[in-house]
Amino acid sequence: MFKVTKKNLIYAVAVIGGIILFSSAILSARPQACAIIKSPLVILRVITGEIKGIIFYHKNLVENQRLNNQIQLLQQKINLLQEAYLENSRLNDLIQFKKKLPYKVIAVKVIGRSPDNWSSMVIIDKGSSSGIKRDLVVLSYLGLLGRVIEVSSSTAKVMLINDPNMAVSAIVQRSRQEGLISGTLGSSLVMRYLPKDCDIKVSDVVITSGLTENYPKGLLIGRVTDVGEEFSGLSRYAIVRPAVNLATIEEVLVVVK
Repeated sequence: MFKVTKKNLIYAVAVIGGIILFSSAILSARPQACAIIKSPLVILRVITGEIKGIIFYHKNLVENQRLNNQIQLLQQKINLLQEAYLENSRLNDLIQFKKKLPYKVIAVKVIGRSPDNWSSMVIIDKGSSSGIKRDLVVLSYLGLLGRVIEVSSSTAKVMLINDPNMAVSAIVQRSRQEGLISGTLGSSLVMRYLPKDCDIKVSDVVITSGLTENYPKGLLIGRVTDVGEEFSGLSRYAIVRPAVNLATIEEVLVVVK
């Protein structure tokens, strides 16, 4: 049987005090212990996050590259389809125009242009083997383009109406005033030899008169954009904008009658 004695009381107080001191020591050391344990965990978490970031970055990079390649491929297909659509549209316009013409024509494609700055010419993909001959007239569904000046068996060279060596008789559709259209190497033509009192105005339509050999009458040439007086003061001239954009022609017709 436990007896409460002075010795036992001192012993109990000592034990309890030791327990309290031990508990206090543990509690006071806990933050440092947690910090010691926590630091490696934080570093490990950071390293793990970086590794995951590198893995996902590479994965995303590969995926983005695949998607970009797919986009480029689809864009190429769209461009090809758009080009085919535009070509079919032009050819359809040309075919419809061809049906309305009272003379025989051959459809050809432009495959080259003159490399110099002193002439305005194009190369077409058909020649003598297809019935193309020198001096035949070339046009599009929009209007007059020029004439054939050189022919080989499979190709031909066409001088366009804006070449300085090109000349064709023309009339103003409204007033029937006659003149001579010639090229300037630019985007405009000049109608010369107009009387001083001629009836010609801006926006008048100019067509072929039929007086120049091989050029059928009534082919559209363009519209008047300006009217001026020659230096001599005895005649006038007119600046004519071609009905056809000569820089963008791709498919044309050669009149073979």
